[in-house]
Amino acid sequence: MKRFHIALAVGDLRDSIADYSARLGQRPNVVIEDKYAMWRTDLLNFSINQNAERAGQLRHIGFEEDSAEGFSSTSDVNGIEWELFSAQAQDERIVEMYGVPVRV
Repeated sequence: MKRFHIALAVGDLRDSIADYSARLGQRPNVVIEDKYAMWRTDLLNFSINQNAERAGQLRHIGFEEDSAEGFSSTSDVNGIEWELFSAQAQDERIVEMYGVPVRV
């Protein structure tokens, strides 16, 4: 499966989880208190990171793809960061960066 990935910075994680859960029609698959949340839908891998100074800004985009090996990141001609990763590689990276999720 291939999912488009988009990552945003948000001002308040709790309020953003409520808002995006309503918009996506489901609760996040992963939550790390006061830091991070991520949803995996059929077509979308959507994550938010609490960062009040950058609230509303794009952090990066990319693809979650089952056949991807590991985790890679490149920038396009406009300077936008694109990531490519498997679900397992992303899950491992989440723990490395943010800690163990309270909800998976």
